[in-house]
Amino acid sequence: MSDMRVKTCVLGAVSTNCFLVYHDTTKEAVIIDPADNAHYILNKCSELGISPRAVLLTHGHFDHIMAAEDLRRAFHIKIYASETEDAMLADGGLNMSGSWGGMQTSFHADVLLKDGDELDLIGFCWKVIETPGHTSGSVCYYVPGEEVVFAGDTLFCESYGRTDLPTGSSSQIVDSIVNKVFHLPDDTMVYPGHGETTTIGHEKQSNPIAFYR
Repeated sequence: MSDMRVKTCVLGAVSTNCFLVYHDTTKEAVIIDPADNAHYILNKCSELGISPRAVLLTHGHFDHIMAAEDLRRAFHIKIYASETEDAMLADGGLNMSGSWGGMQTSFHADVLLKDGDELDLIGFCWKVIETPGHTSGSVCYYVPGEEVVFAGDTLFCESYGRTDLPTGSSSQIVDSIVNKVFHLPDDTMVYPGHGETTTIGHEKQSNPIAFYR
């Protein structure tokens, strides 16, 4: 039986999925895309009895990153993001923080990632997959041993991320999904940045982007 547990927290103005991923035995955790409510996440970690070891960002849009710095300070942990996306994290205009009435946010990641990097975190191996399209520095985090992928806003259940925001590209997101994400095993569970979970096999049959294959 798997030791990985995933707690989904739907937070913020656009219902972003923040994932608290933890090892059921050690209670070590990673926080994926902490949205905008550090106080809620702190309380949820306390409630679950888990100890975060890292913040992983799939991309730099405001609705996924606003609580990252507060959590970095609270838990004394590092923020991981694509090396391509660090410029967006540091630019309140590009990441669109403040556009929904919140505070402008700008910071740099502590650990910059590139395609194919493997991370040893909380007892699991995480593979970084560069998936530009929603933004130029979007990444997915694939945990092959657990058959799960955290897809950010690249792939949704029967949909995919918009490409009309800064650094987006419709041709790139098609290429990323068809030639990278769809190459994962069909039974891989997909945890998207918004909406319900799905599987790679289901998306290869039901996602509009599958017609580009």
